[in-house]
Amino acid sequence: MRLIYELCRACMKIFPAIICMLALLVSGCGDDAEEQAPENYPTRVKAIKVLTTNAPLTLSYSGQVVDRDQMVVQSKVSGSVVEKYVKGGQDVVEGQALFKIDDRQYQAALLQAEANLAKSQTSLAKERVDLQRDEELWRANAISEQTLANQRAAVRSQESEVSANRAILQKAKADLADTIVYAPMSGRLGIDDVPVGTFSTGGATSLATIGLVDPVFVQFAVSEQEYLRLASGGRRGGNDATIDDSTSGNFRISLTLADGSKYPYSGEFAEYDRTLGNETGTLTIRTIFRNPESLLVPGMYARVEIDGLKIPNAMLVPERALQQLLGETMVLVAQPDNTSAVRKITIGEKIGSYYVVKSGLKPDDLVIVEGLTMLRDGMPLEVTQVTDKEMDFSFTPSEKIFDVEKNANAN
Repeated sequence: MRLIYELCRACMKIFPAIICMLALLVSGCGDDAEEQAPENYPTRVKAIKVLTTNAPLTLSYSGQVVDRDQMVVQSKVSGSVVEKYVKGGQDVVEGQALFKIDDRQYQAALLQAEANLAKSQTSLAKERVDLQRDEELWRANAISEQTLANQRAAVRSQESEVSANRAILQKAKADLADTIVYAPMSGRLGIDDVPVGTFSTGGATSLATIGLVDPVFVQFAVSEQEYLRLASGGRRGGNDATIDDSTSGNFRISLTLADGSKYPYSGEFAEYDRTLGNETGTLTIRTIFRNPESLLVPGMYARVEIDGLKIPNAMLVPERALQQLLGETMVLVAQPDNTSAVRKITIGEKIGSYYVVKSGLKPDDLVIVEGLTMLRDGMPLEVTQVTDKEMDFSFTPSEKIFDVEKNANAN
């Protein structure tokens, strides 16, 4: 009996240890099962239907404000600046006096020219009297015909001298008048005007610059493809843009200033360069904007936005759905059997939260926009379909397209 008792006690001591070992083994198996569970259960994702619509297109460029017209003010005659009638930054009108050049030498030249002309005119009068006398003597056979011819030549020579002196006098008067430098156009002076005492070389020294401030040009560069789109009014086939009917055939051109504020006036196309840049392959375009408050200053940078175009029947996917790998763009779509599939796509213009898809998707595809981490091709999914408003996707600068296409994502 005692032997049986001892055996029972030993079994009672060993049994808990066996139970613990079994428990650990079971627990270990359970951990493996939990680690493998994600492979067997669907991944929760959010997907949105590809949006097919007439998408509004806004073209944006970095622009710079430039003078519509700018001229360098120079004197026509040389001399020291002895007086200034204006100061830098002042608005002036065409014909307004700006500078005075020292005119003493030009006054002296004028007096000399007047004296020379008077002298030559007196000599001419004498030669004419002599010619009249010689003609009478020749008719009386008192002098030879050669003597008469010589006197006629003397009169012609003196007439030429009078004409030359008269031209010198005219130039002297013009030079004296040009000692006052007038504004060649209306506009605003730069602050680069010269001080009194500066020696001005006629036709060479810059006394000041003057330019128009209202209106002004804003210039920017576009690619060859974008130029063709703008020049044709966007009326091209395929995925190219067409003019929005709401613009009545006109583009809308606006400015955003460096501080993010919107400029209150719209612009218009004004000038196109005649050639593409050899190095950049771009074309310079100038737009014209009103500037009554002189807010736009030449040299200032601003973002030019041109809208009024639309891309007909464009397929759009949110930027959030895009993935880049080795230079290729891909999205993950939720298939009808609730599995994931990788699609390589070709994208075009960016429109707000979206990119235009040129190829690789169908209009009824569901593109995954949330839950993309560690998602691979062929994985089971638990799909929640969302709308653009739920995900805060929008167009820029306007969201009006969603009112027209509000049912595009409903299915």
